[in-house]
Amino acid sequence: MTGNWWASRRGGDAGLSTIEVVILAPVMILFILVLVAFGQLVDGRGAVDSAARDAARAGSLQHGSHAAAMSAAQQAADATLKGTCAGNVTVRDAGSDYRSGGLFTVEVSCRVRGLGMLGLDIAKDISGRSSSPIDPYRRTG
Repeated sequence: MTGNWWASRRGGDAGLSTIEVVILAPVMILFILVLVAFGQLVDGRGAVDSAARDAARAGSLQHGSHAAAMSAAQQAADATLKGTCAGNVTVRDAGSDYRSGGLFTVEVSCRVRGLGMLGLDIAKDISGRSSSPIDPYRRTG
């Protein structure tokens, strides 16, 4: 009698784990893809902050005019963010005091892909700001 009870009980649950896998697998895959997409946003934030630091340093080391410093800052930001941004990298002056002993301050911004890998056309504009001191014993033009 025990064998018949177990056989009838087991027959009612047949295929249940297959249904669970079919329902849960897409949810788990979507969850993993969302984690990866948000990881890209965090990585993009770090890359933009790093590019701002590099751009400020490159501009502060540039001899000559403010325009030459901005050109050096743009080149440094482009090199740092190569492959990270979905569009152009923007470098703008954020209130620099471009003189001996002053600060060269830039703001770098770009559009990071973010959730684009999920098929969602949601890009995030991320910006970072950094300053670098200009040597007080250097002559600027």
